[in-house]
Amino acid sequence: MNWIVFFKYLLLMAGVTYLIRVMPYVFMRKEVNNVFFKSFLSYVPYTVLAAMTFPAILSATGNIYSALAGLLVGIVVAFFEKGLLVVALSSCVAVLFIEILQRFVF
Repeated sequence: MNWIVFFKYLLLMAGVTYLIRVMPYVFMRKEVNNVFFKSFLSYVPYTVLAAMTFPAILSATGNIYSALAGLLVGIVVAFFEKGLLVVALSSCVAVLFIEILQRFVF
């Protein structure tokens, strides 16, 4: 790839990223007082994180059954308010169990 083209694309991506980050500061100069809008903004980070994580969970193992088992075990363990490490390890153990089970049964 030509270095000039590379740096043009790099500058374009940096500009778009900068514009996205600076737009809220330009358009929202006053403090937000609307209760609905404040509650909406408080849920945005969780929604974006879930939208980025969920497809990765289903495609991480290459096997939909083990991915679903890990997802379901993670949801159940998180429902009981266990820590992040416990949730991650239990999900990994569930995926490993299903992978081993499928290898020996099928």
